[in-house]
Amino acid sequence: MPLPTVRLKKDLARSIRRGHPWVYRDALAGTPRHTSGALVEVLGKDGRYLATGFWDAESPIALRVVSLERSFDWPETVAERLAAALERRLSKLDRGTTNTFRWVHGEADRLPGVHIDVYADVATVRFDGAGARAAYGKLAERLTATPHLPIRSVVDRERRGGGRELEVVENGVRFVVDLAHGQKGGLFLDQRENRAEVGARARGLRVLNLFGYTGGFSLYAAKGGAARTDTVDVARPAIATARRNFELNGLAVDAALAGFHAVDAFEFLEGAKRRGERFGLVISDPPAFAKNRAGLTAALGAYRRLHGLAASVVEPGGIFCAASCSSQVDRKTFLASVDAGTRAAGRRFELEELRGAGFDHPVLPAFPEGEYLKFALGRVR
Repeated sequence: MPLPTVRLKKDLARSIRRGHPWVYRDALAGTPRHTSGALVEVLGKDGRYLATGFWDAESPIALRVVSLERSFDWPETVAERLAAALERRLSKLDRGTTNTFRWVHGEADRLPGVHIDVYADVATVRFDGAGARAAYGKLAERLTATPHLPIRSVVDRERRGGGRELEVVENGVRFVVDLAHGQKGGLFLDQRENRAEVGARARGLRVLNLFGYTGGFSLYAAKGGAARTDTVDVARPAIATARRNFELNGLAVDAALAGFHAVDAFEFLEGAKRRGERFGLVISDPPAFAKNRAGLTAALGAYRRLHGLAASVVEPGGIFCAASCSSQVDRKTFLASVDAGTRAAGRRFELEELRGAGFDHPVLPAFPEGEYLKFALGRVR
């Protein structure tokens, strides 16, 4: 039976053929109406076939492209792409020291609108809208039946059914994760390689971890030989878990070696600045300040203020790691906010590396919207 069609009123043929997976509703001719999750063919302005995707009746992104071939089997395609994505991860991970990672990173793994994370024997799934939820059907059954990966249960991150607390290991560092209530499924997996870099640079330094959540950067720093770590997060449950994670790894939690501060990061920095405190390594990894274009101006002001305060407590020649997970802020704009903030504080930032998310969070060249994480590492003079 032929699939329903939609026709473009904008000339997106080149973009779609190059691999951009989104078609916005305002790019379509007329007001097509289809059921969320239904496969729909996209026709160009000239009426010729371009691609097939699944429909979302509610999102501004009306259609997510899944194939440039007219003839294909969708369930079989999903199975093949799940297997290929898993193989790419397992070929690079040491499962003896790391049992938590991102299995599917949506569009970049040619499975648009779905993100799958693995925490030991549990998979967590997030769907980007009703279209993706309907299009992937009985995904949980597929995941639990995957060869070579013992997934015993699947947690829907929107509905949180079946979520629980469990222990995972990342590069030999042990974490307690709360799959029922934790942010991003329990651990910010995209920062794994940046955490390792901080650990490699932390020996002998006093380390400040701002917006530290459950202590990831602090744990790596402490295991890497930091003289002291201070973890700051406004959420008391997160700070309590950070302390538990230190204990789980056999690390000291006495006040002389590790500080755990349930306080706003800006407030902590203001106080540290007044007291004249200095740190050899400061990490700032805030939540997204800009969730949409309308909030960009305010977000950039917040970033500049944060970077200025953070730079003011870095000892001369010390390391500053500034992160942003907002896709609304591109690399150039983010680096400008780091530079402006440190200069406003009377300091100077010398960039050594601009890093991104880990290898299991790939980016498609044709889909720059997928590049969200910036991690600027440098020295403050």
